[in-house]
Amino acid sequence: MKFIMFTKHLEGLSVPEISVALNSVGVTGADLCVREGYPVNPSNITKALPEAVKIMKEEGLSIPLVTSPGDFNSIKLDYVENYFHACGENGVKFIKLGYWHWKPNQDYWKEIDRVRKELEGFEALSAKTGVKTIIHNHSGHSMGLNSSAMMHVIKGFDPKNVGVFGDVGHLSICGEPIDMALNIVKDYLAVMSFKDLIKVPILIDNKRSWSIDVVRLGTGFADWKQTLTTLQNQGFVGPVSMHSEYGGVPVDTVIDLARMDLRFIKNLMEA
Repeated sequence: MKFIMFTKHLEGLSVPEISVALNSVGVTGADLCVREGYPVNPSNITKALPEAVKIMKEEGLSIPLVTSPGDFNSIKLDYVENYFHACGENGVKFIKLGYWHWKPNQDYWKEIDRVRKELEGFEALSAKTGVKTIIHNHSGHSMGLNSSAMMHVIKGFDPKNVGVFGDVGHLSICGEPIDMALNIVKDYLAVMSFKDLIKVPILIDNKRSWSIDVVRLGTGFADWKQTLTTLQNQGFVGPVSMHSEYGGVPVDTVIDLARMDLRFIKNLMEA
């Protein structure tokens, strides 16, 4: 496994500064957040992405994965083709799509049909550009919230072009047992996300609800030993994104926490 780091919460840093941060954490590259407000974004991707690849390569780093905007979920978006072509031309292997969400009173199976129609377009772009489309199993009303739901979305598509971004934290909230979850999608599993989550009871308008919080690896709901064992048994060799979604803290703290999370995983692997 090669460890990379999600750059969402390195917001405000330039690409050279991001490179310094990644090397400080000890990862081999970036899960580069390519959204508005970041050094590489949909508006400048044609020029800024090759520059970012060059800068990171000089620092011994790579960009195997980019994370697109949350609404990057339709082939009809006017910048989709440019986004895929820029990634393909610059050696990026994976694009993580945005999200499709089920809404109350919606017919689930009709929405599955609609989503799969959109995915056909993304699959064609992946075949054309050599950049695999990957879908995040995100908790909540996401159409791919766990492995079983994900298979309704992707089953039958070519695993060369369409894959799963397996998120251990979100699977711990609403997924199957992690060994079962990873086995269900094993033919499509392309990239992993390592983060840990907890559910905290809260009151909203005097009604009981839940807050989902990111916590340090090993202090949440995830079963890390079983995760690592299952990935090893399945022969998983794809990149692992240290998601480090520690919002509301200084960037230096995000970097420190990512460094500790990576050390936690490597210590488990060596045990």
